[in-house]
Amino acid sequence: MLQLVADGFIIGSVIALGAIGVTLVYSILRFANFAHGELLTWGAYLAWTALIGIVAVWGPAEPLGPFSFGWPLLVALAVSAVATAALALLVDRLLFRQLRRHGNAITLIMASFGAALVLRNLLQFIYGAVPEYYSREIQVAIRLVPRDVLGGLRITPDQLFVLGLTAVSVVGLHIFLTRTTVGKAMRATSVNPQLARVTGIDVDRVIRATWIIGAVLAAVAGVFSGLTVQLRPQLGLDLLLPLFAAAILGGIGSVYGAVVGGLIVGLAESLSVPLVGAEYRAATAFVVLIAILLIRPTGLFGERT
Repeated sequence: MLQLVADGFIIGSVIALGAIGVTLVYSILRFANFAHGELLTWGAYLAWTALIGIVAVWGPAEPLGPFSFGWPLLVALAVSAVATAALALLVDRLLFRQLRRHGNAITLIMASFGAALVLRNLLQFIYGAVPEYYSREIQVAIRLVPRDVLGGLRITPDQLFVLGLTAVSVVGLHIFLTRTTVGKAMRATSVNPQLARVTGIDVDRVIRATWIIGAVLAAVAGVFSGLTVQLRPQLGLDLLLPLFAAAILGGIGSVYGAVVGGLIVGLAESLSVPLVGAEYRAATAFVVLIAILLIRPTGLFGERT
């Protein structure tokens, strides 16, 4: 039981970071971005590309302590975050910005489907379909709880790193949204974009900040998924439905709801494996989603409008 819960939190951490971007775009730009999953995939592969380049120039580095990776992966993660943010801004400039002026929400949603297909196939054309890995170092899981206590708990240092950095990212985002001028402007714009523009808030700047934050968190989530599992072109597509399930479950438009929803979806998937098998675990998350929405249609943190 403890092992399943720990695995659920690890899966939920990746889903939560991705779901934040989904809910930010929906609350500020007022459309569901189905291309967001591809930002996770691009972020993961851009980090892998940067890692290969760093190792080619500086040579391989020793792993940092108990982790399977060295400092090059941390640098590659930073490079990937910047590059993924630039990609998101480019897609917005070439596609979504024009449609916001002359289209409607349905047009934006259909355009996001098209953007997802283009990004996914472009990535597979560049990198191929063979799975890749950040590191091939074999890690020995650390036993945190003895086997005679609820089956025990073993976890790898990389998984602890994922949990720790996820917590830091969520706390950092909370401070940004509540303490900075741009963060407060984002919250005001999500409530009433027209009123925010009238009161002097630079809505275009808020939109750029939304894309950047969502893309950076997507890159981090993609790297985490690649670090704990593997890199593959279908990574974003496989995570897309859990991302939306987490965002809806937590209350669409609520950042904190997306985090809680991501953890619930991760736990539901993990705890259902012994009951229904790994191939049906995604369906369990949606059963939980439907059950909660029947009780609270606006989601856990959603507000009635």
